[in-house]
Amino acid sequence: MFYLMLAILSSAMVSITMRISEKYITNKMAMFMSNYAICIALSAAFMDWKNMSAGLGVPALVLGAISGVLYLVSFIFLKYNMQHNGIVLSSTFMKLGVLIPTIMAVVVFHEMPSWTQVLGITISVLAIVIIHFEKEALQESNKKVWLLLLLVLSGFTDSMANIYEQVGKAEGKDGYLLITFFVAFLLATVCACRDKNKITGKDLLFGMLIGIPNYFSARFLLLALGSVDAVLTYPMYSVATMIVIMLVGVFAFRERLSKKKAIALGMIVVAVCLLNM
Repeated sequence: MFYLMLAILSSAMVSITMRISEKYITNKMAMFMSNYAICIALSAAFMDWKNMSAGLGVPALVLGAISGVLYLVSFIFLKYNMQHNGIVLSSTFMKLGVLIPTIMAVVVFHEMPSWTQVLGITISVLAIVIIHFEKEALQESNKKVWLLLLLVLSGFTDSMANIYEQVGKAEGKDGYLLITFFVAFLLATVCACRDKNKITGKDLLFGMLIGIPNYFSARFLLLALGSVDAVLTYPMYSVATMIVIMLVGVFAFRERLSKKKAIALGMIVVAVCLLNM
């Protein structure tokens, strides 16, 4: 549970840093390129190079490459959906992607949640919908099918960590992360070079600042999956991150907590309690 809490805090820091960067960034792909470069450096630093054959086995190479592609493709789909369906619906369906690794944990890996955990997962999903969903936005969305694709891509991207945990070797986790971020870096570099916007020092600086918590969120999530069932880890990881982000928004950015968000926050607290029972 300790690693899960660290993963939650790291994930929240990624979102908070990205929010701060919004008014400074001109080339988002360059920011992601820099972010993945830092992730590669940290992965290499934690890599056991003396036992490289174990760290870079077939599961790490194959699953890491797939994960790296999914990382960037899901981001591109998120960007596309924000342009055509708005940030509200895009955020909703991306967050609802947590259903895929949760269902996969039950159906594929035969993890059986208790009835309190099932109730907690259900409340978590409802809270996500309450926070982000607006009926008018769905009626006005231009490309509804792309929202479903975003949900699926986001869900499978999150699922890769648990798939590796199930089929890969414990000593290969750092190799898996290294390959993941290396592939994502290559793809982001190609996209950044094709972007018409100029690459600035601020793009690269904020990318590096995001890269540190981004790496540790992935690393701690992998470590958490080694000790906590995925059917509990993923919903907790998603909703607890939302709690941290909302609280930081209220106290640090002076955001007003609407009645809808206050209700959802209360639901999340109840869901977290149920998930831990």
